[in-house]
Amino acid sequence: MELRDTIRRRRMVRSFSDRPLDPDLVVALLADSLRSPSAGNARGTSWVWMAGPEETAGYWERATSAEWRARSSRWPGMSRAPVVALSLARPDTYVRRYQDPDKGGSALGGGPEFWPVPYWFGDAAFATMAVLLGAVDLGWGACFLGNFRNEDAVLAGLGVPDGWRLFGTVLLGHPDGGDHPSTSVTRPSPPVTERIRRPHW
Repeated sequence: MELRDTIRRRRMVRSFSDRPLDPDLVVALLADSLRSPSAGNARGTSWVWMAGPEETAGYWERATSAEWRARSSRWPGMSRAPVVALSLARPDTYVRRYQDPDKGGSALGGGPEFWPVPYWFGDAAFATMAVLLGAVDLGWGACFLGNFRNEDAVLAGLGVPDGWRLFGTVLLGHPDGGDHPSTSVTRPSPPVTERIRRPHW
């Protein structure tokens, strides 16, 4: 698929069939995403992924509440996603990288608080977008879930070492056609001319 077509076709899918995905293709997709830009080539991002209900059940139990699962019309469709992949970043990896001699001219090695923009989340976002686009290219559906609650419990339950942060979660699978689009899609979009400007604001 042409890149522009892939970008234009990308959308969030919130209802999946339970048809499994080829694990080799999942690993290849995640591996390709790690070629995304990385500040200082620090490469401080990682993925943890789960496949099938036995592996994903613990994630859902820790990342959501029984109340939410009971009232959400999206829960049944999302819970069927055969693959759940967590996009992770480690701030200390970036801090240490910017303590190296070739980066010593910045103050960024002083700690996360010295970074005006936390680029570890930027790198995780780049990798996540690569997965969302790669899923379209493979003919799969994908959905991004933000990190809104229970981060510590989610990471501890997966044995993620201290120091890693959860950027968000990507659901992967085959759409089942019973999607529940976000209410956000009905919001009017500003004209492109108001969002792309030249040569100044």
